[in-house]
Amino acid sequence: MSSKAIREYDAKLLLAYWLQRAPAPNPNFAPSPSSTLKFPAPRVAQILWDPATDSITPDTLLPSWVSTTKLVAKPDQLIKRRGKAGLLALNKDWQDAKKWIQDRAGKPQRVESVTGTLSSFIVEPFLPHPSDSEYYICITSGRDADTLLFTTSGGVDVGDVDAKALKLDIPVLGPFPTRAELQTTLLREVPSHKKEVLTDFLVRLYSVYVDLHFAYLEINPLVVLDDGSIHYLDMAAKLDQTAESICGPKWAVARDLTVYETAPAASTNGSKVNADRGPPMAWPAPFGRDLTKEEAYIQKLDASTGASLKLTVLNPNGRVWTMVAGGGASVVYSDAIAAAGFAHELANYGEYSGAPSEGQTFEYAKTILDLLTRPPPRPDGKVLIIGGGIANFTNVAATFKGIIRALTSYKTQLIAHNAKIYVRRGGPNWQEGLKAMRLLGESIPHVDIDIAAQTNTGESLGVPIRVFGPDTHITEIVPLALGLKSTTSTTAPVSIPATAPGSPKVSSAISEPGASDVGTIHADGERTQPNDVVVRFDSAEGTKGTRPAYRPFDEDTRSFVYGLQPRAIQGMLDFDYSCKRARPSVAAMIYPFGGHHIQKFYWGTRETLLPVYTSLEEAVKKHPDVDVVVNFASSRSVYSSTMECLGYESIKAIALIAEGVPERQAREILWKAKEKGVLIIGPATVGGIKPGCFRIGNSGGMMDNIIASKLYRPGSVGYVSKSGGMSNELNNILSLVTNGTYEGIAIGGDRYPGSTFIDHLLRYEDDPGCKMLVLLGEVGGVEEYRVIEAVKSGRIKKPIVAWAIGTCASMFTTEVQFGHAGSMAHSDSETAAAKNKAMREAGFIVPATFEELPAALKNTYDALIAQGVIVPTKEVEPPVIPMDYKWAQELGLIRKPAAFISTISDERGQELLYAGMRISDVFREDIGLGGVVSLLWFKRRLPPWATKFIEMVLMLTADHGPAVSGAMNTIVATRAGKDLISSLASGLLTIGSRFGGALDEAASMFSGARDMGLTPREFVDNSRKANKLISGIGHKIKSVNNPDLRVELVKEYVRKNFPSHSLLDYALAVEKVTTSKKDTLILNVDGCIAVCFVDLLRDSGAFTSEEADEYIKIGTLNGLFVLGRSIGFIGHHLDQKRLRAPLYRHPADDIFINIADLSQPRVLGKMQ
Repeated sequence: MSSKAIREYDAKLLLAYWLQRAPAPNPNFAPSPSSTLKFPAPRVAQILWDPATDSITPDTLLPSWVSTTKLVAKPDQLIKRRGKAGLLALNKDWQDAKKWIQDRAGKPQRVESVTGTLSSFIVEPFLPHPSDSEYYICITSGRDADTLLFTTSGGVDVGDVDAKALKLDIPVLGPFPTRAELQTTLLREVPSHKKEVLTDFLVRLYSVYVDLHFAYLEINPLVVLDDGSIHYLDMAAKLDQTAESICGPKWAVARDLTVYETAPAASTNGSKVNADRGPPMAWPAPFGRDLTKEEAYIQKLDASTGASLKLTVLNPNGRVWTMVAGGGASVVYSDAIAAAGFAHELANYGEYSGAPSEGQTFEYAKTILDLLTRPPPRPDGKVLIIGGGIANFTNVAATFKGIIRALTSYKTQLIAHNAKIYVRRGGPNWQEGLKAMRLLGESIPHVDIDIAAQTNTGESLGVPIRVFGPDTHITEIVPLALGLKSTTSTTAPVSIPATAPGSPKVSSAISEPGASDVGTIHADGERTQPNDVVVRFDSAEGTKGTRPAYRPFDEDTRSFVYGLQPRAIQGMLDFDYSCKRARPSVAAMIYPFGGHHIQKFYWGTRETLLPVYTSLEEAVKKHPDVDVVVNFASSRSVYSSTMECLGYESIKAIALIAEGVPERQAREILWKAKEKGVLIIGPATVGGIKPGCFRIGNSGGMMDNIIASKLYRPGSVGYVSKSGGMSNELNNILSLVTNGTYEGIAIGGDRYPGSTFIDHLLRYEDDPGCKMLVLLGEVGGVEEYRVIEAVKSGRIKKPIVAWAIGTCASMFTTEVQFGHAGSMAHSDSETAAAKNKAMREAGFIVPATFEELPAALKNTYDALIAQGVIVPTKEVEPPVIPMDYKWAQELGLIRKPAAFISTISDERGQELLYAGMRISDVFREDIGLGGVVSLLWFKRRLPPWATKFIEMVLMLTADHGPAVSGAMNTIVATRAGKDLISSLASGLLTIGSRFGGALDEAASMFSGARDMGLTPREFVDNSRKANKLISGIGHKIKSVNNPDLRVELVKEYVRKNFPSHSLLDYALAVEKVTTSKKDTLILNVDGCIAVCFVDLLRDSGAFTSEEADEYIKIGTLNGLFVLGRSIGFIGHHLDQKRLRAPLYRHPADDIFINIADLSQPRVLGKMQ
């Protein structure tokens, strides 16, 4: 939702801080330098009730003036008409006001028909004033303008504001009124001595309204005293939440109480660091709709993802629960349940959309299942409807994996509640997703793709699951789930062929090399090679065709895609190919954040190249035939990029895909486009589709849905929908009951779409190719009434089938924000029921329910055939569409050997795994670094004594001073200015048989000798006879009388903790033989570690003898030295950097240079 109400406390803080600081939106509204306006003091305090302690905000956290001033106290929870509800305490000192608040805090309160708990209060200084000083001011935003409403009679008896208030419209793009016009229009009844003060206040108030992206601001009463002081007593406000990226810091600083002199020192929260100065804006729930813990969790989950996750609990004890994909689809399902008479049993409203991950879907589904199974079981059981439309790009199988995981985890509870599950879905990979869902409820696995509805209480989940595909009408499962219908007329869907053997013949626009051209260089510098798989289209500059205004898209339309969107572009090119277009509809991409380059895309089974430009200016120069931009820029940059597009006369249509575009920016875009004569589709849209001609982005879904809905050729029906997901449903329905779609547009669900229903329906009316119109509206807004007027006036004569979704809204006891930002009624005329009634009375064909829409469409279509308006034509054979390799592999249609095999870790899924152990368990069980090494090196958990030994080895081998070759190399590289990685690599490259790499060899020699049955003396004698040194024996400094303490530590630990240390004992016996010859031929630390590690491998019980020998052979012991010594090398690098050591040059006197005389001349030949 974009426009969201805020507390009165926050609204007054915003005005208190920004009234003096907000920049004027226009020079006409610049503050007067001679103004006598006295800005209201920021005297407002918030009192919150803490349910954990059942107490209110302590006095120590309140400003000092509270205890010295007569006060007004009232709840601050978006409650209207508080005075009439007895929720206003006037002229109280703090103790009386405090008691008044304590008596009500945490208690249920009924206001009109809504009951809620009072938890937030506001106190302010009481202001005695004459009644004639009260005024009313309100600023609202509409599609065309901001409107200021003003009346000189404010307060509780303000009456009908719309009827009595004076109004001043400020158009979105001007002209901007002057101060004089403001006075003559709004303030003509204000006493002259107050007029200038009020004028200054209003221009500043409007400046704040614009700068802080308010969507609504009402002050009643606004008190203006004779001394020129202004006081706003009651206030209601809404902010555009989507503008948080722009205004978040401004909202936050106004909520920082330390910026006001009256703020107590204790009001700051030193334990929490905010992104801005001050806490972020709070968005309270409507009164009576306190967020439950589960709703708050889903709201937090939604804020942390690019997907959309919504949940509103309507009746926690309800029987019917929904888990619906898509904003429009979620409303349709709620409508169907309410229309069937089960609104009182509907437990929740919610939706998930925007391709959430498996993990996010799991968390969403788990939350709903927890709520479903929490109350005591009911005799009539529970119903769970897992519904959704035909997705455009969400992978149904991936999201269903998360839902299936959640269902499985709640198996016992679902059985106890006698739950029945009904599933309907379509979109990418829907066959696999629905098959997995069906098999969850079956005891006998099926391998086919047939997903005809079946009821099977199997061993997998233990509850009935009935599964339906896109051939079933979207809400047809509702009467089945509610027990109102026992049979269904639907049949199993027919699977679309998944792959294609080849590619259609290349059109004449494609440059094919002739036999004589192969291997030659063309005029553009390219060389054509034999068997070239790259399709090259004519590079000559195209020219835009002379299309009529009612037909912005045809088979020659060319577009730019703004943003790096390879998936969407490939979908557009696949659609072009299926329509047998001469050239791709995408001419180039625009991506400002990367250099110029070229990207490859498929054209059928072959490939083509598309340029990527960093600027729109260059793209327009290179491709003058392009007149459409598909703008995938984010909500933060879509405004600037679209305004740039509007600066080029060649651009005639722009689709804005981004959701969350600030409303003020959206309005400026649509009016700027109107001035330029540019068609805007969106924002918050999936786009639109012109079958057989042009596809915007992901419209129409995957290619199997394109083919199934016959979008590769034009039909006769033009539709306009707010919902992108429901536009796919319309494509599907129209392909089943008519000859298909002529053109379909999803205008987007925001409050201010760039184009509306009437804009497109008028085009369809003027287009002779379109014979029948469809309008799918929704609750909220008044755009449907513009279509009604066009029908009544005779401007639209073609038959129009219409329906407004959201009829369930009036049946809910509390305010519910549906999936789209604009889907909320602000008056009776904006309700879905009122719209459907008005459209029916105007002559539209409006079914009784949405479920009857297909029948209404079929009857209308059949009547047009009977009248000869539509002449059926022979069906075109569906084109052969190649499938992407990756998608075919995901569907299980092909297989490919993996290029790499990894068996030690897996970062896929919700949590990182080390050899199958969750990373959270690694820390929970405190297995330490040795345990991690055991998992990643040996793929198993080793006993604690073994992992402790690994850690001991790493500590012992970490460093051996700066003089050893590895450390010296690291130091020299560091002093040469190399970075850490380079310096570390320089040191590591010295490790080998002469330095540090003796562990493997020592382990091999000692274990081999013992395995051969050699006595220690025989082992020494054989090595001497072979002139081979024994690895692991000998030390330059240490001796029998000066032992290496590192070796002593290892021996002590091994003897104390190892279950067996036979090879260590053998090595010590060898040491006795060698030291009898020379006392420095001791078992050194490398040899000691090596033999002990062999004992670990062979005697821990975790390895077979073959595995132990293999780990010795493949370098595991040297790996321990490398890992440990890296710690020291890094230390030496950091040490030298810290010392700022200069470049090292070795002293010349330390190098003996010997250059022998040359007996032969250096020049062996001469030039001829």
